[in-house]
Amino acid sequence: MTTNDGLSRRSLLRTAGLIGVGVGASSLVACTAESGGTPAAGAASGAVGAPDAADLDKAIKAAVKGKEIKVGFTPPVLSENFTQIENAAWRKMYEYEQRFGCSWVWERQAPVGDFNAVQGTLGIVQAWVSRKFDAIAVCTGANFATVQSLYKNAASKGVKIYQFNQPAELYPEDQLQTVTNVGYDNRWQSGYLAGKYIADKLGGQGNILQIWGPSGSDWTRGRRIGFDKALTEHPGIKVVGEADGGYVRDKGFTAAQDLLTKNNKVNAIYGENEEMALGASQAIDTAGLKHWDGKEGILTVGADGLVSGYKQIRAGKLSATVDIGGVDQGQNLIEAIFATAVLGQAVTQIINNPTQVVDKSNVDWHQAYTEWALAAPKKYGA
Repeated sequence: MTTNDGLSRRSLLRTAGLIGVGVGASSLVACTAESGGTPAAGAASGAVGAPDAADLDKAIKAAVKGKEIKVGFTPPVLSENFTQIENAAWRKMYEYEQRFGCSWVWERQAPVGDFNAVQGTLGIVQAWVSRKFDAIAVCTGANFATVQSLYKNAASKGVKIYQFNQPAELYPEDQLQTVTNVGYDNRWQSGYLAGKYIADKLGGQGNILQIWGPSGSDWTRGRRIGFDKALTEHPGIKVVGEADGGYVRDKGFTAAQDLLTKNNKVNAIYGENEEMALGASQAIDTAGLKHWDGKEGILTVGADGLVSGYKQIRAGKLSATVDIGGVDQGQNLIEAIFATAVLGQAVTQIINNPTQVVDKSNVDWHQAYTEWALAAPKKYGA
């Protein structure tokens, strides 16, 4: 009997695999007799009782019939965060290729420019729809109503759309025209966690600076809801300045540098994403100020869960970040595509992954898990 190449956080925490996040494809994970799992696919495939992993894989392989699965993957920008998600997806694709005999055609394309270059995303998706891809995975800053109209049109032509890393929680589920939305809740699983962490470390008292993404961004709107909730619970924390950092490191650096020039008597800087937080860290160094040492200095917190960020946490240059579950997003994205586009199963509209604040106390396993994903045994189409 073969085993999977490595363990995901999801399989460590949820013995029933995708059932834990609402996906009906529990048959697809490493749910073996040894782990005490009871794969639903046993009944679906007509088998009597609970088959072992070899029987299960054989049954699914027969159902798949060597299918080639064409997938388009479009992030809003090419960045470290989306590279990590993509590599995690490749890991799961390779696993299914080996276990179930399918093959993958994978195309990745991002619009030229920054998070505001949304027209490019629309053109990319339309091109893949016209080419009859089996699945299109989208993360975009485009207007909600515009993309839902595009997704509805794609569905009418038999093309399945999947959103990932998107603030779907901000909109009614009945307005979502996607097969599913793989991600996390930006309000309570990112913004609130960051705000509470800062307040707890500062003992509920202090001045902070905030660096947000572009005005009008849904990610900013969601994370601000959560962060503001944390502040209402800790009225001794005061926001003394905020700026737009554009979700990128150099703009985060410039924004933080300007804010620190105006007010360097601060205790913490919140960068809405990790790139901006890392830019703020550089600004602290440039200004000759002290990083947080556990008792004093400037606390710097971001959100994403990047290997580069984890290294800066180790170096004492970044205090903490929120791991938004990028590795799990990549893995769950492929699980959902395989379950729906190949096996014809249904999944929930929202699939939220675990998130966690990462600092020196737990950075080791978060970094190891992300590096495991990055070491995907095969690259597809890139």
